[in-house]
Amino acid sequence: MYRELLLFVAAILPAATAQALPGCQNQCGDLVIPFPFGVNETCSLNEDFIITCNASNAAFLGTTQVQVLNISVQGQLRIAAEAAYDCYNEMGNLTKRARSRFSVPKSKFPLSYRENKFTAIGCDTSAIIQGTKAQTYATGCVSYCVKREDVTNGSCAGIGCCQTSIPKGVLNFFVSVVSFFDHQSVWSFNPCSYSFVVEEKAYEFSVLDLADLRGVTKLPVVLDWAIGNETCSDAQKRPETYACKDNSICQDSDNGPGYRCNCSDGYSGNPYLANGCRDIDECATPSVHLCTHGCKNTPGNYTCYCPKGFEGDGRKDGNGCTRIQKSPIGATIVVGFGFTLLLVASSWLYLIIRQRKLIKLREKFFRRNGGFMLQHELCNPKRTSNNATKIFTAEELKKATRNYDESTIIGKGGFGTVYKGTLTDDREVAIKKSMVVDQTQIEQFINEVIVLSQINHRNVVKLLGCCLETEVPLLVYEYISNGTLFEYVHNQSNASSAICWETRLKIAAETAGALSYLHSAASVPVIHRDVKTTNILLDANYTAKVSDFGASRLVPLDEIQMSTMVQGTLGYLDPEYLHTSQLTEKSDVYSFGVVLVELLTGRKALCFDGPEEERSLAMHFLSSMKGDQVVEIVEKDILNQGNRKQLEEVAKLAKRCLNLKGEERPSMKEIAMELEGLRMMGMHPWDQVKSEETEQLLNLQDNVFDHVDGGISKAGYYSMRDQVKCETRAGHSD
Repeated sequence: MYRELLLFVAAILPAATAQALPGCQNQCGDLVIPFPFGVNETCSLNEDFIITCNASNAAFLGTTQVQVLNISVQGQLRIAAEAAYDCYNEMGNLTKRARSRFSVPKSKFPLSYRENKFTAIGCDTSAIIQGTKAQTYATGCVSYCVKREDVTNGSCAGIGCCQTSIPKGVLNFFVSVVSFFDHQSVWSFNPCSYSFVVEEKAYEFSVLDLADLRGVTKLPVVLDWAIGNETCSDAQKRPETYACKDNSICQDSDNGPGYRCNCSDGYSGNPYLANGCRDIDECATPSVHLCTHGCKNTPGNYTCYCPKGFEGDGRKDGNGCTRIQKSPIGATIVVGFGFTLLLVASSWLYLIIRQRKLIKLREKFFRRNGGFMLQHELCNPKRTSNNATKIFTAEELKKATRNYDESTIIGKGGFGTVYKGTLTDDREVAIKKSMVVDQTQIEQFINEVIVLSQINHRNVVKLLGCCLETEVPLLVYEYISNGTLFEYVHNQSNASSAICWETRLKIAAETAGALSYLHSAASVPVIHRDVKTTNILLDANYTAKVSDFGASRLVPLDEIQMSTMVQGTLGYLDPEYLHTSQLTEKSDVYSFGVVLVELLTGRKALCFDGPEEERSLAMHFLSSMKGDQVVEIVEKDILNQGNRKQLEEVAKLAKRCLNLKGEERPSMKEIAMELEGLRMMGMHPWDQVKSEETEQLLNLQDNVFDHVDGGISKAGYYSMRDQVKCETRAGHSD
């Protein structure tokens, strides 16, 4: 299979052009070596671009062991990289293991974020890639399946194969892969887990790869390269070192520092060599030029002409050549006027037809996306009208986002892209554009839109409506201005933006109240399925807003649990759900437990910087609780600010949430009650409260959790909601 991949790489490469400097070696085996690369400093632009050719005609990058497969003057370098794997025997014992490391000691050669994908293969597999760019990074994916028949050739959507993108500026990486259950249940057809970085178009997943990856040990990976550390404008100020030669243009690198050169339109060749970009004779190739009769080549272009006795521009995309007709002047004027009238009429007709096509296309999308079904539901007299969903037009949202300008993007994720928009009534909204919608699930999609739009809770991001006139439906939410809880808890570079323990406890209580509402008070119960600090937004008053229902599932009232494809985020994923695929409300409870631990410790759910036993925050926390060492991992500032009794009780509550057995975890309603009680304990210290008041605080259920109008308590406790911002460091106040 590796040989087949190399043949594929060779097949997709452009034809070689004038390559090396005069008198220099221009090949190493099958590898063509174009300047600025060369086999020594004399033949290369500088030492960064030296190619070492050994006795076996194998090419390597400088003094490294990175094998080079191909070099393109368009700024790309293909290399061979190894795959990581874990293999087990039938008893679940590890038989062999390999990790994949890659590092280029030159900042000129980052991984191409466009051409490569991080890929994992296996039915019992969790793969991680970590390394450095401008800062340390880590990402990964989970691949899971039960039987071989569930796996589809060519699909890497998480069943047998998963893929994720590589960020910009990556100079090195370390790939590892682990098994959840030692492949015991799938060993007969999948004894190993594999993970690797590979050029996306050079690899297509096959069910056969589950057995042994078809013998592959190395796969092609694309690196980007650029000249120097300057932009084009700075480099052009020094002509003696400027690398781009005649008939070429300069482009700034978008993946690390430096610039690249390309031949100008109408020229081809090597832009780094003097006279390397040569004029293309378009007239020599009829399939290239657009002339109907005569063609004349010009530097960087060509012109068309008509033969004698004909007139016109001679172009296929113009009016071509027509024979000159001798006629009276009057007839000529009439013909000219008629032609002009015909042209104007044709233009109007074209615009009308185009507009009608656009209208029909939008009607097609509206119908396909369930627009008429949604309209019917909205007109149903049994629906309450005060929370009616608005159906936005495509033009409204296009105008609100300035035609989806990149500057309006406020978030990207596995489910799509989120834009910030401003409606004509000056309301700020968040517009979510999904990656794809399953056409077989349109009825369920419309039902979910209606149900989610009726959720009216102060701590849940409000769904305002949707647009169904586009190929992929757009969802419109209220805009929350103050970022995510993750940014405030983990922003170590700006200590003044962190939030104190009192505010953290308030946010935890509000989030628990929102999830409790979704689980038990919504018209149709909703399981969020992706509770994490990045999905908890904060408004200007630091009020929590639960968001991102892209992975949520509506729960029929007569069902306690559902069997679903496992979705979620590593570090927050319920182990019981991952093992059984049975989704329950207690899966949200586990994820919320991880959020509580983040608020206590200030640590991330997954961290690869420390010892292996501390990588999973949940496991490290439970281990610390067993050893009565929880105080040691509580964030120091929080320990100094917080009521010790509160911290201990929240830690105990988090431990219950993280119980491996879902049935032994508390419900979100119980969690919300306990957190509200702890907040009130902080506002009324025990040593200052009479015994009667203590009993009242411990019996909050009747007073606080009788939901009225989307979560507003009868006791009016939330009247103190604005008192949330407090000092986070000595000497600093809001």
